[in-house]
Amino acid sequence: MEELQDANAQLEEAMRSHAVVDQAIGVILAIGHLTPEQGWDVLRGISKATGIKLRHVSELIIDWARTGQLCSDIRTELDQRLTQYTPHAPASE
Repeated sequence: MEELQDANAQLEEAMRSHAVVDQAIGVILAIGHLTPEQGWDVLRGISKATGIKLRHVSELIIDWARTGQLCSDIRTELDQRLTQYTPHAPASE
């Protein structure tokens, strides 16, 4: 019985984490006009570049959507990664 309770608790935590990540991807999609795959790549890239766990980066981005405040290292990474998907204007001749 204890093993089943532990397994259930782990599944519940995984579902909460997944929801947080999905919400953060939604924020990134809205601000960057990206596809879900691109949003996932941006979020994962921020996590890797900053060394901050994916769930925590997700929580910070969700909080940013509510408060307008985001720590500078996450904001810098987010801005840099979003520019990768911004179409560049053609060079003038």
